Amino acid sequence: MTVMGETHRRMNAERPGHGAAEALALPDTYFETFRADMRAKRDVLAAGLAKAGFEVFRTAGTYFITTDIRPLDESDGFAFCRALPERAGVVAIPNAVFYDHRETGAPFVRFAFCKQTEVLQEAAKRLRAAF
Repeated sequence: MTVMGETHRRMNAERPGHGAAEALALPDTYFETFRADMRAKRDVLAAGLAKAGFEVFRTAGTYFITTDIRPLDESDGFAFCRALPERAGVVAIPNAVFYDHRETGAPFVRFAFCKQTEVLQEAAKRLRAAF
């Protein structure tokens, strides 16, 4: 099982309190490996997004990368995200859903990088081809 899969299993399939307690008992190397894996995945997707023309905001504490779609001559994150699966075979989430004033978040969309590296590489390839 992958590090991400094991973490998901422990935190969701089991009682959260029990899973958290078990996680605290894991050796530091587990978390070091997890952190390195997630950073590498973040960097793969961030590089691909940048090469496709997105403005990329690198994250330090989540498994989502926020991007600005305005460099792609787009400004409506909802419309962009609705069209993206057909356009590139990739999905994204409009950040505006998290804003009190949705127009403020309209040009921002986020992509998850808690995926297998090969999936992220393919997504980057598809996005470069689409934009």
